[in-house]
Amino acid sequence: MSRAGQFRRRAVPALAALTVGALALAACSGGGDGDGDGGGGGGDGTLQILALKHPLTGAMADMAWVGQIEEAAGVTIEWEEVSADWDQKKPTMLAAGDIPDLIVGTNAITNGDLATFNGLFEDLSDDLESLPNVTGMFEAVPATESMATQPEGEIFSLPSYRRFWPETGTRQFINQQWLDNLGLEQPTTWDELHEVLLAFKTQDANGNGDPNDEIPMDWAPVGETGFGLFQPTVLLGSMGMPISDGGGAGYFVEDGEVKNFLIDERYRDLIAFLHELYADGLISQDVMTQDYSAYQSVARGEGDTARVGFTWGWAGSDRVGAQLVGQYSALPPLRADESMSEADLTWSYDSYMLNYGVNSITMSAQSDNKEAALAVINAFYDQDISLEVLWGDFDENITKVDDTSYEVLPPTDETVDPSTWKWTTTLADNGPGWIRDDIDVVLPSDLAEAVEQSQPLEAAIANVDPDADIFPGQLIKMSQEDLNTISINNTAVFTIAMQRWATWITEGGVESGWDGYVAEVGGSGLAQNIEIHQSYYDEFSSSQG
Repeated sequence: MSRAGQFRRRAVPALAALTVGALALAACSGGGDGDGDGGGGGGDGTLQILALKHPLTGAMADMAWVGQIEEAAGVTIEWEEVSADWDQKKPTMLAAGDIPDLIVGTNAITNGDLATFNGLFEDLSDDLESLPNVTGMFEAVPATESMATQPEGEIFSLPSYRRFWPETGTRQFINQQWLDNLGLEQPTTWDELHEVLLAFKTQDANGNGDPNDEIPMDWAPVGETGFGLFQPTVLLGSMGMPISDGGGAGYFVEDGEVKNFLIDERYRDLIAFLHELYADGLISQDVMTQDYSAYQSVARGEGDTARVGFTWGWAGSDRVGAQLVGQYSALPPLRADESMSEADLTWSYDSYMLNYGVNSITMSAQSDNKEAALAVINAFYDQDISLEVLWGDFDENITKVDDTSYEVLPPTDETVDPSTWKWTTTLADNGPGWIRDDIDVVLPSDLAEAVEQSQPLEAAIANVDPDADIFPGQLIKMSQEDLNTISINNTAVFTIAMQRWATWITEGGVESGWDGYVAEVGGSGLAQNIEIHQSYYDEFSSSQG
């Protein structure tokens, strides 16, 4: 059933204390009618903006909305466009103190950067009169103001609010055609999954006559500093563990205690299960070395012949392509064993990450054209421009039906899926903006598809209480000293943890090596990091009443 244009959306409980009644408020103080209100206008000359972009994204000069921002601010923008190696370029730039007027990109400037180089960035709390669209967002979605505001009240960077994204970024897929070919039922437990994957491997599940070209299981590349979407960390929910953002750095909360799954026995049991699968040849042999493009392309098979049986992704068409998506079913969460009930299961809760883009635009404190820079910021949060920044230019990527109604258009190239199309034509999720709650948008097919394919996960997601189970990292601002400590400790912790993740899955040994590993990573700084997180969590919880 198509759910484009509307879907049932549950409120974000973790933000309830901040947002009660706010989501029904109309946008105010400019931008509500999409007229490009610039909040006072800018001056003559140019403004330098660095934009952190997806590698697929085209040139900023090709985006019509850029001209709308220039017109609103009365300024010409000179763009520095960065699509790779930002983590190597940024430290040199910040250390030299030579930054452009504005830096655009979700978390391009992190909270750690703001704490370490706080003299470089403009405190926008004194400039809110020039930012009516931003103050409108703060009033309508108070969580955005909390995300932006430092402990002493400064506002050095502004978030974005996207509204329509589902509560999880990862969906679970199995090739239903392969199951039907082999007369198998959908698995409901880890043991049943193991048996299904064995059949996929040994019985020519795709029916092309080659019993050796099937890849029973595959997942997205894991980074050096933790976990993310489309990875098997979601299977921690098979044991009732609440995680967020695909796992991230491992923090979660149980009974008011901040924990980290890197030293939790349930994580050990997950690794042991994955090693069993790997030892039986059921996981892609390239899973530890492939990049994301290879992960995507392999799953899209050849013609009508699929190669991957069980996997995770954003939406079916994005994961396996339009030609193969009809073969796959979105699968509910699995139970680790028969002792687990469906009421015990959880899933990765990602609403913070998906619907709120932290630190999306940051301004230099040394800007020579402050008035124009503020006007550009305000224009980014205009109603129309926010939609264009997220989905692309009017008429080509999105249609404005009337002042409060819009429709996202399908790709002009029918061979390109909507997810890829969006990233090629605009800043998309990397851009600043505010998607109002009082407008109607007919969603692109991939987003509507992702919402629909989340239905099998809804009960497990509902078992996660964001107030009680999720560490609210987007709403907590730590001191420079604590951020530095965590960063230093993380270097040591993740050097150990991610190496063991790969070794234990491919070679085994997690059971015998577990106790020594827990002592090693704890002594390398993880125990101290947990203590720091606990102190901030306790303070935050107390402030919420």
